[in-house]
Amino acid sequence: MNLNQVAAQLYTIRDYLKTPSEIAVSLKKISQIGYRAVQCSGLGPIAEDELFKLCAGEGLVICATHESSEAILKEPQRIAKRLESLGTKITAYPYPGGVNFDTLEAVKDFCRKLNASGKVLHEAGLILCYHNHQIEFRRLAGRSILEIIYAETDSRYLQGEPDTYWIQNGGGDVVEWCNKLKGRLPIIHLKDCTVLSNGQVSVAEIGNGNLNWKRIVAAAEQAGCQWYAVEQDSCPGDPFESLKQSFEYLRDNLCSK
Repeated sequence: MNLNQVAAQLYTIRDYLKTPSEIAVSLKKISQIGYRAVQCSGLGPIAEDELFKLCAGEGLVICATHESSEAILKEPQRIAKRLESLGTKITAYPYPGGVNFDTLEAVKDFCRKLNASGKVLHEAGLILCYHNHQIEFRRLAGRSILEIIYAETDSRYLQGEPDTYWIQNGGGDVVEWCNKLKGRLPIIHLKDCTVLSNGQVSVAEIGNGNLNWKRIVAAAEQAGCQWYAVEQDSCPGDPFESLKQSFEYLRDNLCSK
């Protein structure tokens, strides 16, 4: 992993991205930390061309996006046009809100929809990934739902955006999942996992938790990962400071010099 592959997932600073002027200020802060790429998610209304120009002006590549779950399934052609306007090739289905995971047939039906949308993006030269949470580690017919999702979709049409924290939270093994997704892992979400004083499991800055980052990054590299997106769903204080801590840990301990 080199430093130019490390991206800031903008969902981390979503409270500072509500207007174009806030977005401009926040992107400058991200660039000043040292990031050279961002994954766009959690932004308020802004035209694609304006967002692209703001990022380019700060020397930031848009490596990927998250789009609405509904839009990905129902309007993949529109999503393809948006990605092209932003100069990126990767997006991810962010969360299965309202999706029925109670039966194997319901999960398979969901997979058919993902596959169909992914085919549209693939034919446009783009990539649809799946972003997991812990919910996909429920088991049906002897397998986790996440295993079923990848087994029931074409690897050309659905690739992986594994989330390190949520895999750990769901009882999975992050390194094992990187290995499972070899050749199907263009981007990974990096977030650490720790235990708070009240016993609650929580997301943390990279290096402030218990995940084995050397093994994870090595496995992701072996799987062909292109982008390492730092994300923190919640932060103990200033989210920019959390992104800075994570960036510096990766820079000092895991990135090639």
